[in-house]
Amino acid sequence: MAVSFAWMFGETKPNGVELLLGILIPKLNSKTIQQAVGVVGCIIMPHNVFLHSALVQSREVDPHKVGRVREALNYYSIESTIALAISFMINLFVTTVFAKAFYGTDIAHSIGLVNAGQYLEEKFGGGLVPILYIWGIGLLAAGQSSTITGTYAGQFIMGGFLNLRLKKWLRALITRSCAIVPTMIVALVFDTNEDTLDVLNEWLNVLQSVQIPFALIPLLCLVSKEEVMGVFKIGPVLKMVSWFVAALVIVINGYLLMDFFSSEVQGWLFGSVVSGFTTAYVAFIIYLISRGITFSNWFGFLHTKVVTNTGN
Repeated sequence: MAVSFAWMFGETKPNGVELLLGILIPKLNSKTIQQAVGVVGCIIMPHNVFLHSALVQSREVDPHKVGRVREALNYYSIESTIALAISFMINLFVTTVFAKAFYGTDIAHSIGLVNAGQYLEEKFGGGLVPILYIWGIGLLAAGQSSTITGTYAGQFIMGGFLNLRLKKWLRALITRSCAIVPTMIVALVFDTNEDTLDVLNEWLNVLQSVQIPFALIPLLCLVSKEEVMGVFKIGPVLKMVSWFVAALVIVINGYLLMDFFSSEVQGWLFGSVVSGFTTAYVAFIIYLISRGITFSNWFGFLHTKVVTNTGN
């Protein structure tokens, strides 16, 4: 996937200075906030937070040997950083290619997953390898990547967090059915066309971004407390940066909801339903934060009591 999109990136020959400035000082307006939130969702996928947490346990390390645990954590940090960096670069390649080719043109709003390869072919030509095929290979690889990570995350959750021990074929059937069956129902039953499916895919990425706090906030509450993590708790700098990123994602999602209210919500019935879901969303985030603080305080009280009783 990275090679395919990097090839396309090289074909477009973007301005490196402008690209760097766009990364360091991003500029968004109300018309692009939905796409920006979608990019956040497709890079920091909430189920991958669970997947990365579960993969930490894949190394056979004696938890009583602090040095070996730190070594394992360092290697895993390198692996995660490389994976996220590659994901970021792929999205950078794709965004740059289409921005360089179609930004400000009349056909920009009509480009979707189905016809994107044809437009790229017309814009940049065939070359040694037709760019239409390069786009198709990259898109296929992207689908396989998402499918694999989704399957692994579902298997870890069912086999570990939920403690449901099933045969591999049955576990794979259940986890994949949860993803494939709704998609097939939408594609086959409802009156959908190519444009509608593109919009649906975009909103699915937005939905992933909206779900990020549900996975991220409990994780940050747990790894920040010495009573839970011991000497492996995150430091103050990483804690501050992590909470800042989490708050930024929540604020972006909040802005998206406000924009959705102002532009899409019409009628008291639909407005009441959307308002109810929004209120529940905000309340649940507040609950997660307060629950994490309460849990940490309770854990700290229990830890102090045990130490005091042991000393006595």
